[in-house]
Amino acid sequence: DLLPVRIDQGWIDEVKASMPQLPSQLREIWQADYGLTSYDAQILTQEKATAQFFQQLVNLVGADSAKQAANWISGDLASAMNRDSVDASNAPLKPEHLAELIKRVVDGTISNKIGKEIFTLLWEKAKQTELPLVGVVDAMIDEKGLRQISDTGEIEKIIDEVLEQNSKSVEEYRSGKEKAFNALVGQIMKASKGKANPGQVNT
Repeated sequence: DLLPVRIDQGWIDEVKASMPQLPSQLREIWQADYGLTSYDAQILTQEKATAQFFQQLVNLVGADSAKQAANWISGDLASAMNRDSVDASNAPLKPEHLAELIKRVVDGTISNKIGKEIFTLLWEKAKQTELPLVGVVDAMIDEKGLRQISDTGEIEKIIDEVLEQNSKSVEEYRSGKEKAFNALVGQIMKASKGKANPGQVNT
């Protein structure tokens, strides 16, 4: 008679964890753990390199920023990779670079619009020379003077100037035309060169 073999469950779990997961499994996990839509999960698992890039990026920015990570990969990163015929495994920008960029958008140092501009600048720079994995985004923000304006006094000064120059839009807004509000916000963002904190401007 064969003696029963006792299998260590911990060993089984370890082996399972080391095995590459199928795209369908990854999609389920990412939707459950990160709140991704089925569309996002589908896009991110079409290529193994993209899935690995996304997972590395989420490990760096945290699960709370997984949606932002997905948006950057399926948007700006995918566009740049398609344009230059590269995939995520040999893209000039690494997860570390994108993580730093996402963190600066999330913490309000820069706006999402400025973030996109920095992404383009860094992508082109990274094609010419290998970038350090840490500090390159902060250096670019300071070099170009792109830090978001969050000082209430400074923002109010810009708003006052714009309202004074656009009295017609102010009157239209006061008479109930919501579009006039958006037009004023646009003028304020333009006057601040896109650096005013959009949330504070709206408030």
